Amino acid sequence: MVGAVGKVLRSRLDTRSDDYRENLAAMEALWAEVDALMQSVPSIGGQRYVDRHRQRGKMLPRERIEQLVDPDTPVLELSPLAAWGSEFPIGAGSVNAIGVVEGVECAITASDMTYRGGSMNPRSVDKGGRFREIIRHNRLPWINLNESAGADLPHQADIFIRGGEGFRDQTQFSKLGIPTITAIFGPNTAGGAYVPGMSDYTIFVKERGTAYLGGPPLVKMAIDEVVDEETLGGAEMHARTSGLSDYLAADEMDALRMIRDIVRHLRWRKLGPGPSEPADDPVHDPNELIGCASADVRIPFDIREIDARLLDGSRFEEFKPLYGDKLVCGWGSIHGYPVGLLGNNGILFSEEAKKGAQFIQLCNRTDTPLVFLHNITGFMVGSQAEQGGIIRNGAKLINAVSNSEVPHFCLMVGASYGAGNYGMAGKAYNPRLIFSWPNHKIAVMGGRQLAGVMDIVARNAAAGRGIEVDEDDLNAKKEALEAQIEGESSALYATGRVWDDGIIHPNDSRTVLGLALSAAHNNVVQGAREYGVWRH
Repeated sequence: MVGAVGKVLRSRLDTRSDDYRENLAAMEALWAEVDALMQSVPSIGGQRYVDRHRQRGKMLPRERIEQLVDPDTPVLELSPLAAWGSEFPIGAGSVNAIGVVEGVECAITASDMTYRGGSMNPRSVDKGGRFREIIRHNRLPWINLNESAGADLPHQADIFIRGGEGFRDQTQFSKLGIPTITAIFGPNTAGGAYVPGMSDYTIFVKERGTAYLGGPPLVKMAIDEVVDEETLGGAEMHARTSGLSDYLAADEMDALRMIRDIVRHLRWRKLGPGPSEPADDPVHDPNELIGCASADVRIPFDIREIDARLLDGSRFEEFKPLYGDKLVCGWGSIHGYPVGLLGNNGILFSEEAKKGAQFIQLCNRTDTPLVFLHNITGFMVGSQAEQGGIIRNGAKLINAVSNSEVPHFCLMVGASYGAGNYGMAGKAYNPRLIFSWPNHKIAVMGGRQLAGVMDIVARNAAAGRGIEVDEDDLNAKKEALEAQIEGESSALYATGRVWDDGIIHPNDSRTVLGLALSAAHNNVVQGAREYGVWRH
């Protein structure tokens, strides 16, 4: 095929074997738990409040997004399970998504009025902060579908200081030429009122949208003025008197139509190149992805089986296949976008670290985005590894990752432990987007290993003090610690804390990465030409 890069990968995955079927069942069970949680999110405020919202003639946030985006185009929702495992509602009271409006990939935020009036809680701050990073780095026009009570006041101590970053970012977007459009569908109080004030374009829904720094009760308490909502901050007042509203919509659908008109006149242009490779389907079925990785991350598997089901035509040009073979590196394309892939087939030794650093530099030279497939337990330890320069060589990989300037994408298909997470461009290294499979584990190390380390430390400490070890007590603490670490390293725990941008069904990975790559090409795609000093 003209223009195609790499040879077609062979697959050794036996989908008829008992091992495959057992692993598939385990993975499907993990996904079923995630899917059940996702199904609960649209009514997280409770059916009573959903019904009240509908009785007022209002759409739910995802319904607004569905009506806004172009027909038959995919919507990529991000962080849908943020706040899982916390005292706050799953989803953190907002919807963040990337969708296509008038042919333009846009970032879309919709607040959920069915939970505490659309107010912001501490997890909302985390979720919103990550979304704004995505908007900035990928240069996406931002659409706000807003009705908000501002901060959830009982939690103001965990919101107020960090919450100001949202206003800073929004005004900086305007300076950077990233358009911001806000439609006001209901009441917007305090911090919620500042969102339209800092937007490039604002739309208020007639007799619905309001915005004021303090509502009628606060005004009465503060300055003893009695005033109704419309006079204080109604849609017509802001359209005719204050000038806060640029457009006055007759109803919700009219507001969504106006947003589309605004996006159309932006005449938006992507700064990155378009797809340049043949975007044919993989030879090996992407619907087999859910069975490719091990449900138990302690069981190894060949990362090439995943590559074979992600890449166009299953084509892969592998780099240094005989050297540092525990890190699989190579070139291919996803939905026509050229990519360099790094995937783990075991622990990182010095050879893998050096190979990865060189590969990252080569991809930067050719302005090729990088996809990191995480299934890593960390860097090798022990006297032989230390004498062989594992620290020095591991630092090369982290230096390369840190100073790389092409877009990075992470797909967590297994474990991501210790400094291996850093070497594979984990969250601390600002990847454009991070997605997890339901089997994903992330921590300093596995629960069993960490508990074992603490057991050894405790025994050595007891020996140093010349006292006997209480075996029952030590074993109980060891078991408790292992259980704690296992719980805190799960995919749900990570996504609840916005350590990723969502848990996805493995079979959707090719589509999701294609959407992510397309979004990233709204911005310039250019690699680094300089790196920091490293030891040779």
